[in-house]
Amino acid sequence: MGDVTKTIDVALIGGGIMSATLGALLHRLEPSWSIHVFERLSQVGQESSNPWNNAGTGHAALCELNYMPEAPDGSMTTAKAVDINEQFQLSRQLWSSFVEDGTLPDPKGFISPTPHMTFVWGEDNVDYLRRRWELLKDEPLFAGIEYSEDAEVIRGWAPTLIPGRKRSQPIAATRATDGTDVDFGALTRMLFGRLEQEGTIINTDVTVTGLKRLSDGDWRLRLRREVGQATFEVKARFVFVGAGGGALKLLQQSRIPEAKGFAGFPISGAFLRTDNPEIVARHTAKVYGKASVGAPPMSVPHLDTRVVDGETSLLFGPYAGWSPKYLKSGSYTDMFETIKAHNIWPMMRAGLANLGLVNYLVGEVFASRKQRLDALREFMPEAKDEDWRLIVAGQRVQVMKKDAEKGGVLQFGTELVTGADGTIAGLLGASPGASTAVHVMLTLFERCFPERMPAWRETLRELIPSYGTKLNADPDAARETLARTARVLQLTDAETPDSGGASVPAATTA
Repeated sequence: MGDVTKTIDVALIGGGIMSATLGALLHRLEPSWSIHVFERLSQVGQESSNPWNNAGTGHAALCELNYMPEAPDGSMTTAKAVDINEQFQLSRQLWSSFVEDGTLPDPKGFISPTPHMTFVWGEDNVDYLRRRWELLKDEPLFAGIEYSEDAEVIRGWAPTLIPGRKRSQPIAATRATDGTDVDFGALTRMLFGRLEQEGTIINTDVTVTGLKRLSDGDWRLRLRREVGQATFEVKARFVFVGAGGGALKLLQQSRIPEAKGFAGFPISGAFLRTDNPEIVARHTAKVYGKASVGAPPMSVPHLDTRVVDGETSLLFGPYAGWSPKYLKSGSYTDMFETIKAHNIWPMMRAGLANLGLVNYLVGEVFASRKQRLDALREFMPEAKDEDWRLIVAGQRVQVMKKDAEKGGVLQFGTELVTGADGTIAGLLGASPGASTAVHVMLTLFERCFPERMPAWRETLRELIPSYGTKLNADPDAARETLARTARVLQLTDAETPDSGGASVPAATTA
């Protein structure tokens, strides 16, 4: 690409799964549009989408308890869990369509069948999990979810959880065998690779240093090549800011009113990892527990099977930490550069309302290796120190934003920010993130391209058959969709260990 100013149709800032998903969909909907990607690192998919910077859970609320919290009166609702599952089914459908038409190669390169489990101990937690299962088991998207309080049944599901545990300890687990492990880095590279073959320009080692709206309605991007430090400019008719933690600063530079009041609170993470084949072979599941009091949802402890580049490992964590960086490869000034007059009050109010989180992070930052291994042994009592090493994961930037009643709130989740005229959009926040990329992009289309949606809907429904409907409201459609995507994505060979034939209530299924 030359250094003269040129006008393109779409600029995708950031080379992660969000930009890759948007680029793939836009290219299918408008194949004549020129699309350019700008990534500051030397390869795409190396920040939050990198498989070692996240746990790779295909977030479908099959095991994540934070999507069904208890109200003060002890009541629960399945609404959020069902909504998260619906969003992940959109992603599975698009990936399946792309596999069928050759856009994506062998699905085993990015997705693996991996049972999703929840495991808890203590009478109160067992009671909570039982009540959660009772509510979920009749939801069509959760059909087949199993529950047990029997140690032998749970041992059959995940052998490493039981040995060394006190027999008197109340325990319970749920299991969904249609869970997945996703290598979002590999998926990102596959999508961008196909886009590049079909004319999309992928610019790596290029940093966006400025973003400004011009009088003609287009956007001017100022860019710097990291190799040689040469600068140049590009004009774009539509801009997507999918730069992970770097998105907030760029949205502030855009000066769109919709970005005012937003701030970011960075949380870093780390995992314990083992590649010991004997241990890895004994644990084939993603097992989630309950978060500590005051801990953010992204810090829910889990013991995960990971499949990266065809090799299987186990991760345990995440252990939260704190750094002012907004990206793993970012700067220690990131957070301070985004503090503005319009967001300092929401930041202060959100901080005062979340002192428990601050205390939790202080404890995590100063946690010793022994404390981290002790946390692992709550899940795997016989875990040995020498088998595990600590790896640093990616940065997550939690959204803080204005609130009419509270002044400011800390939001756990993702936030799509769109300009009023539909020429710019950006994504803030973290989990469930990558798993809901397709849902996010469909929402973006509805907000930014309403005039084109009538012409686009037929193609979108061909790619994503449930688009515009709710699978959970139609048991037949839910069952057929799950079966089709499992077949196409080659997920039907998930191992289903013998539960030991235990009877209700030891092991029950919907």
